[in-house]
Amino acid sequence: MYLLLCMLALTDIGTSTSIMPKALCVFWINLKGITVGGCLTQMFFIDLVPTMHSAILVTMAFDRYLAICNPLRYATILTNARIAKLGLVGLIRAVLIVLLLLLLLIRQPFCTNRIIPHAYCDHMTVVKMSCGDTTFDGMYGLVGAFIIIGSDLTLIALSYGLIIRSVLRISSKTAHQKALNTCTAHICVMLMSYTPFLFTSLTHRFGQGITPHVHIILANLNFLVPPMLNPIIYGVKTKELCDKVVKYTSRR
Repeated sequence: MYLLLCMLALTDIGTSTSIMPKALCVFWINLKGITVGGCLTQMFFIDLVPTMHSAILVTMAFDRYLAICNPLRYATILTNARIAKLGLVGLIRAVLIVLLLLLLLIRQPFCTNRIIPHAYCDHMTVVKMSCGDTTFDGMYGLVGAFIIIGSDLTLIALSYGLIIRSVLRISSKTAHQKALNTCTAHICVMLMSYTPFLFTSLTHRFGQGITPHVHIILANLNFLVPPMLNPIIYGVKTKELCDKVVKYTSRR
């Protein structure tokens, strides 16, 4: 569990790190220019981190399934080495998907003196800046996102379906409440991660009637809210982390 929380924290840090340095340059020293290479590099990490984040949420759902449905074998199945392998598989998947996305964009011609109406290089915004035919690029981005999210949500739903089936077989209400408390943090993090991402992706492609400032606010909230609230949720729901924070603040 702590290894998965560490991986989740690293993706949250990666999200902020891929956006904040350039955004601070814009606001602090008015350095508004960015090269095409720099923009594509930033976009690589911006797309890589959420894809990796989704893979970690799937692994955490499997972790909750084992903790509730098969607790006696939990330590033997989810070893440190196996968690590391699952994380590596998620990273390789993210790199391959995002790399193909970049390779499609690199071949596109970009017009000069174009303005990005965001604090970062969003994929669909960069696609719309191209002077060439971007139909396939846009479709690949949309289909790829929904295949990744769809497959991950299917696996998560399968895990929770097995959890619910196992819990309903137990007559004790205390056991029901304990199982629910075990999954609450993960469910909250999923809602915060997937809902803004799907909403932002759909509004970018099909929300032509939505004003630009609404697009910008939604895109910023997509990268601001989950990294900010994830540590709070798991800090409150994980007793050991909560005790450590209280002990440290009391000492201070």
